[in-house]
Parts: sequence; structure tokens; C-alpha cells
Amino acid sequence: MSIRTLKPITPGTRFYSVATFDEVTASRPEKSLLEPIKKSGGRNNTGRITSRHRGGGHKRMYRVIDFKRNKLDVPAQVLTIEYDPNRTCRIALVQYADGEKRYILAPHKLKVGDTIVSSEKAELRDGNTMPLRKIPVGLFVHNIELKPGKGGQMARAAGTSAQLVGMDNGMAQLKLPSGEIRMVPGDCKATLGTLSNPQHENIQYGKAGRMRWFGIRPQTRGMAMNPIDHPNGGGEGRSKSGGGRQHLRSPWGQLAKGLKTRKKKKASSDLIIRRRK
Repeated sequence: MSIRTLKPITPGTRFYSVATFDEVTASRPEKSLLEPIKKSGGRNNTGRITSRHRGGGHKRMYRVIDFKRNKLDVPAQVLTIEYDPNRTCRIALVQYADGEKRYILAPHKLKVGDTIVSSEKAELRDGNTMPLRKIPVGLFVHNIELKPGKGGQMARAAGTSAQLVGMDNGMAQLKLPSGEIRMVPGDCKATLGTLSNPQHENIQYGKAGRMRWFGIRPQTRGMAMNPIDHPNGGGEGRSKSGGGRQHLRSPWGQLAKGLKTRKKKKASSDLIIRRRK
């Protein structure tokens, strides 16, 4: 995958870049694997906005992704590589030997016609899924489970992967994309390889209107507000102090720079060997 930069024939295209979609082989999704998405506009079940700057955006259908890879020892052939508007990496439509079709997250360089399988005795090939205890130390994996059978939860974004750096007492030690090293039960499944679309992080959206297509609404800086509207508001001219306050804060008064918000007694803290910071 590569990135195409547009000629600056308008102000919106001056800093505009877009993926070339070279690896995508199908323009229409599999109808049997589609579900509707109901947009919330950032509102909770009482109708109040709890996540700001959400709303609008292009209408989408959800592609049902197989994160569990629980069809064991049955080979599947890759039929298409497709674009998914709900995630950053590409997805692959695979057909199992018994005729069932499923979507999976497409690893980098996976091609139409390749064969994948989920098995404890699978080959060490990108796209195959195995328990972590069966994967050799040093390999890169993605779509990693945190609890056996729950389905992949970690390393699912474009171009990401985690490295298996060790095994100890039935626990796999993984180095995550953030630099954190944490333990995961060895019975949890993971898929070999790095995910597709690694150039996604280099795309420049170029104009505010393009963000509206994604359902992201405009933001107003707190420093540009009045004191009644935001802790950073007010002051004479451009004031970092926010009307006498010494530190930048969130709209609800929480410190915005460097405050640690992780709960001290969180259960998973015992599984973290090295923090990302």
C-alpha cells in the first residue's frame, strides 16, 4: 500500500493525501456478513452527550469480523481483500473448506488465493492462528486474546503487531506497540504476522470537511472560551493560566498535562512487567 498526494488545485487539496487501495480486490462487501450500525452522536441511553464532538458522518454498514478464529483445523482460502470503513486495517473474506465465509483482519502481504488455518499445529505463516504457547519466541503476532476464547482484543489497528519475547509458567510475555511488556495466558490465541495498511499513520486529512465524513465534529479550544465555559477560559489576551489558574485542565477541572488516571488497584496491573512510560 502506498499514499497518493493530490495536486494543490484547491486549498482543501494542498495538504491532502489518500491511500491508493492497491491491495483492495473487491468493491462490494459480502451481504451475508453485514449488519446495520445505529449512530449515537456521542449520547448515552438518557440522551445526554457523554462523548463530545461526535455526530454526522457517512452512513456505514458493519462488517462482522471473526476475532475468535474458533473454527479449528479447517483450512480457509482468501477470496478478497477489502476496505472496511469501521477500522484502519484491511479485512479479508475467507471461505472455509465446508463453504462457510467469514471476515478476518488481513495481515500485511496476505494475497487472494492464500490458505490460512486456526490450529495448534498450524504452519508458522502470516494469517494462521495458534495459542501463544505454541508460537516460537521472537515472532510478531496480532489480534491477541486477553482471556482464552473471548476473541482478539490487542494489536488490531493498521500496521500494528506485538512481539512474543518470552514464556514463563504458562504465561506469554508480549511487547506491545506502545512499548509496554505484559503477560497474557499461554492458552490465548493470536494470529501470526503484522496487520495490513502500515502507511495509514502517514495519511494527512487535509481539511476539516474530511473529518466530518468520519463523524468528527469541530472542537473549540478551552483557551478561546469564557471562564464560565471552561477552566482555561478568560484572562487578558492569550493566557495560559486560564483566568488565574496555574495549570491547564479539562472542561471538568481535571489536570490535563501528565495526570495519571489509571486506577491503583486495577487487576491487570499485576500482569504488566514494564509500563509504556
